[in-house]
Amino acid sequence: TAFCVCFLGVCGGEFSILRSPQSVVFRDGSWPIPGERIPDVAALTMGFSVEEDLPWPGLAVGDLFHRPRATVLVTVKGVDKLPVKGFSYPIENAVPFSLDNVANAIHTLFSEETPVVLQLAPSEERVYMVGKANAVFEDLSVTLRQLRNRLFQDNSILSSLPLNSLSRNNEVDLLFLSELQVLHDIASLLSRHKHLAKDHSPDLYSLELSGLEEVGKRYGEDSQQFKDASQILVDSLQKFADEMFNLYGGNAVVEVVAVKEFNSPLSRKTRSILQASQPKKENPYNLAYPYNYDYSVIFNIVLWMMIGLALAVIVISYNLWNMDPGYDSIIYRMTNQKIRMD
Repeated sequence: TAFCVCFLGVCGGEFSILRSPQSVVFRDGSWPIPGERIPDVAALTMGFSVEEDLPWPGLAVGDLFHRPRATVLVTVKGVDKLPVKGFSYPIENAVPFSLDNVANAIHTLFSEETPVVLQLAPSEERVYMVGKANAVFEDLSVTLRQLRNRLFQDNSILSSLPLNSLSRNNEVDLLFLSELQVLHDIASLLSRHKHLAKDHSPDLYSLELSGLEEVGKRYGEDSQQFKDASQILVDSLQKFADEMFNLYGGNAVVEVVAVKEFNSPLSRKTRSILQASQPKKENPYNLAYPYNYDYSVIFNIVLWMMIGLALAVIVISYNLWNMDPGYDSIIYRMTNQKIRMD
C-alpha cells in the first residue's frame, strides 16, 4: 500500500521522529535538517535512492535488507515545536517541498499490488487518492460539512476527549477537533483492513493539520485555549503514532514536522504544450554534463555484462581448443565415413 503526498513550505520549525523500527537508525543530536531535504529523508528511510547525497548526521545507515512498510509524515502548522517523545531536529532553510517523487516511485514500482497514494489536508478540503486500495478510505471525512457531521456522531472523539477550555459551539474549535477525528478514523479504517498493512508494498501517509494555527489566531498563542489545544494535539499525535506503529508490526516510521508558518505556497513548474521549444544554449566553457544519479546503475549493468561476456568467450574458446575430435564428434564421424567410402 502506498500513502502519500505532502505539500509543504517550512519556515523554521522542528522535525521529530515519534516512532521508528530498528532497521531505521536516527541519531540523537541537534543537527539542523534543511527543509528541502525532508523528502529525501523519507525516501532514504524507505530504501529509495535520491538525486543528491544527504550529508545529514541525524540519519545513520540502517539495515538495507529490511525497509519499513510505512512512513507517516504529519505536518502541524502554527507552532515551532511540539513536546513530543522521540528525536527532534531543528529545520533550517525554509523552502517549499513535496513528497511527489516518493509517491510516484511507490505507485510505479508497486502498481500491481495494493498501493494507495493519499494527500490529506482536512481544513483545506484537499484530498488526493490513487491506487487499488483507495476504496478503503473513501469513508474519510473530507469536506468541512462532513468533518462537522462526523464529530457529532456517537462514536466520535468528543465522547472521550477532554476538551478543557475548548468549546463544542465554536467553529474554530470544531475544525481543530475534526482534524484529530481524521487521525482516529485513519487508524480505525486501517485496523479493519489489516491486509493493507501486511502486504509487500510500502505505505506513505502525509497529513497536514492547520487547526492549531486557527486556534492561535482566534484566541492568541498565550490563551488557555491554545495551550489546551497544543496538549490535546500532542497526546493525539502520540496515540496515533503508537496505533500506526503497532498496526504495521513495529515496522513503520512516524514523523512530525512542526512549522510556525509557510514561507510561500508550493508552486509547480508547468509548461504549455503549445509553448515553442527554446533552443539549447551552447556551453562556452566546455564544461562536463551534470552528474546523473542513474550513472552508477548504468555503469554496473554495463560493467558486469562485459565481464560476463568476456568470461563466456574465454570458456568457450578454451573448450573448443582442447576438444577431442575422436570423442563422440559429428565432424569426426562424417570425416571417417568419407574416408572409408574412398
